[in-house]
Amino acid sequence: MVIETPRFGRIDIAEDEIITMPQGMIGFVSLRRYCLFDPADDMLITWLQSIDDPRIAFPVLEPSVFYQNYRVQLSPHELRDLNLGSLQSAAVLCVITIPDDTSQMTANMKAPIVVNVESRCARQVVLQDNAYAIRHPMFRELRAHLVTIASLQGKQEKQIVSIRDLQPSRHIEASL
Repeated sequence: MVIETPRFGRIDIAEDEIITMPQGMIGFVSLRRYCLFDPADDMLITWLQSIDDPRIAFPVLEPSVFYQNYRVQLSPHELRDLNLGSLQSAAVLCVITIPDDTSQMTANMKAPIVVNVESRCARQVVLQDNAYAIRHPMFRELRAHLVTIASLQGKQEKQIVSIRDLQPSRHIEASL
């Protein structure tokens, strides 16, 4: 499948790279099909690109880059919705807000996206833990992480990120 996006141009997406979000994203409930796209800009941020509306893309980042002790508590209902038999099949992404002054970048820690990497089903969950903010400042941590890995990476090309490349998250717990 090929889509034309205003941000990234033409993107070729394999069927097995499509992530389905049956409930959509908060505020975007009608958009249910996405892919992960890496613009190869050395920022570690990938984009959750809508297939249903190519004008819509959300910058996302794995929380381990900027918040080591983050925990996502999933209810039995959320586990069923995601068809998660094992937490080892789950990855967590946080939506990032990138203002003109990138040093003011924030992450939505209150409503992460949980992805079942085996079934490619995802859900944005709203956490009940009041310790997490909708606008968590994270630029300093991201910059430190980028400096650490800068020498390890070569030049990358824009590409679809394989869902299979997402790492199982150690940030997920289940409540019974």
